[in-house]
Amino acid sequence: MDKRLLIVEDEETLCESLKRVLSKEGYIVDTVNTAESALTVLQEVPYDLIVTDIILPGMNGIELIRKIKEDHSEQIVVVMTAYASLETAVEALRAGSYDYIVKPVMHEEIKQIVKNAINQKVLQKENRLLKCQLENKYDIETISLYKSPAMRKLIEEIKAIADSAANLLVLGETGTEKELCAKLLHSIRKTHKPFLPIPCSAADTNSIRQAMDAADGGVIFLNDILCLNADLQTMLLTLLKERALRTVAATDQDMESAVRKGAFSKELLQTIKGITLRIPSLRERKEDIEPLSNYFIQKYSEEFCSGVRSLDGSALELMVNYDWPGNVRELQNVIERAVLISEGEVIRTEHLPALRN
Repeated sequence: MDKRLLIVEDEETLCESLKRVLSKEGYIVDTVNTAESALTVLQEVPYDLIVTDIILPGMNGIELIRKIKEDHSEQIVVVMTAYASLETAVEALRAGSYDYIVKPVMHEEIKQIVKNAINQKVLQKENRLLKCQLENKYDIETISLYKSPAMRKLIEEIKAIADSAANLLVLGETGTEKELCAKLLHSIRKTHKPFLPIPCSAADTNSIRQAMDAADGGVIFLNDILCLNADLQTMLLTLLKERALRTVAATDQDMESAVRKGAFSKELLQTIKGITLRIPSLRERKEDIEPLSNYFIQKYSEEFCSGVRSLDGSALELMVNYDWPGNVRELQNVIERAVLISEGEVIRTEHLPALRN
């Protein structure tokens, strides 16, 4: 995909000169003449790099960088200044600028700085994808722990559809590990394409576009998809029509009811609802409580350098009889706290106060 740059410069001659030079280098170059215009266009279009003058009408370049970093912390920005003072350079770098260029701008210099900044952006993306891959590998380990017939059946269903192109809608209560199902599907496919989660409760136009671009034919996990407002739903539907992506959407609410109430797009639901799977709650599969508990005991004992090794019989009985409204996520939190407060090798009922109330 071609790299896209935004130049923020109110001097028209310089602006056109930079656009011409950088376009010849193969970049897609957009230009605006104010910081306010840059913020507006940034809401609609993701950029690999922004090059901005410091002295602008209205909001200056330093203020622009700070505004950009509030919503787009990983955005790479380079500043141009005619004032080659140490104070100006330091202020720009402190605000989050990747580098600065002193006017008059030398073409070879800006081409090299832009190239370096783009390479930094690529490195950020690779690191982010590597982090996702490592997290996915760790989480998938818990799949082998499930002993309940309900979860074994669900796993077989996911394996059966993994190689299809169909989108997946995962339903389940809060804390039932809906994301784990998405990661399992992606891991079974044995593809080098990325898996990228989008927490819809915190999503905006730019984060969705960036994830779509980074996915590059991989799997997008849309968690809590009913949190998307109407504008984001429309944008997502458009992007899904344009890109060859497989989506796994998840919610703990009734999608059909949301459509009837006008809170969710019927067309978008039809797009993401290729195959629907439901994850059973933990109280429906109590066979999984003991192996999951042992797994989290080992995990947090290693993390906290604790000597805790197991649950005693009474503690296990208490956990099996508990209703688990927060499902696996609640169980994980309970075990984490128990490991922290236990002084010996065994977790007992007194270490599980939340379950005894």
